[in-house]
Amino acid sequence: MTDSRRAPELPEVIYTPESRIKHPVEMLRDMWRDILAARELGWRLTVRDISAQYRQTFLGYFWAFVPALVTGATLSIASRNRVVDFGEADIPYTAYVIIGMVLWQTFMESMTLQIQAMSKAREMLAKINFPREALILSGLGQTLFNFGIKILLLAATFVWFDLSVPATILLAPFALVLLLVLGTGLGVLLAPLGGLYEDVGRGIIFSAMALLIVTPVVFVPPDGGTFAEIVALNPITPLLVTTRDLMTTGTMTHPLGFFLASLFAVLLLLAAWTAYRLAMPIIIERMSA
Repeated sequence: MTDSRRAPELPEVIYTPESRIKHPVEMLRDMWRDILAARELGWRLTVRDISAQYRQTFLGYFWAFVPALVTGATLSIASRNRVVDFGEADIPYTAYVIIGMVLWQTFMESMTLQIQAMSKAREMLAKINFPREALILSGLGQTLFNFGIKILLLAATFVWFDLSVPATILLAPFALVLLLVLGTGLGVLLAPLGGLYEDVGRGIIFSAMALLIVTPVVFVPPDGGTFAEIVALNPITPLLVTTRDLMTTGTMTHPLGFFLASLFAVLLLLAAWTAYRLAMPIIIERMSA
């Protein structure tokens, strides 16, 4: 008696030396197929990396709150004592900085965790054939998890400073998603090189300081001057400011800048994802050498 059950047919994949960029429709279809196929592995990698991240620290989740709290308290003291003038905010300055730092941390994590995911998967990439999009999903999953912890800090800030909650707070997650899209796009663009060279991760540390100076995280956006133009040209500015404003004041001060930055973020992510797929075979070959 023979078993009538048949093994499921596996999808046929043909590898050729021809660049996939010559067939954009097929490449987009493959990208969509692989992102769906990578969901389960992406979830497993997310759980693994989150467990490892907090298991290796004594204070655990406390580190998710420290940067925003320390920065907010320190700069608030400096502002009250007229050490430096950060401008007049529409909400208490300490709350302004804490919320800004939470959003800034989340943006930076959406970028750096993509690079870290690539670095951690070097051996797996060299030995196992799997949808590379699982690494992108893993980095994004860790970012969302960390932000979920920071929501507790945001809620405590609203209560402590007695901030009113505008109806537009319901729209804030959409603006936050676009901020994450921008950070993820930058991270995916740099991830292949970050997998080969540790200099990329170290360079981001210095670049983060420069970006923080021209992003209104701890200061109110200036009205005029050369510095104001530089701040306005920074694509992070309208996304971060709009997210914070929708959460606190219910206003949208730069709608055109927000629209342009959102469009740039989406196009950047698509371009970075395409470059990521085209570069991965070369990167894996270099890793295996």
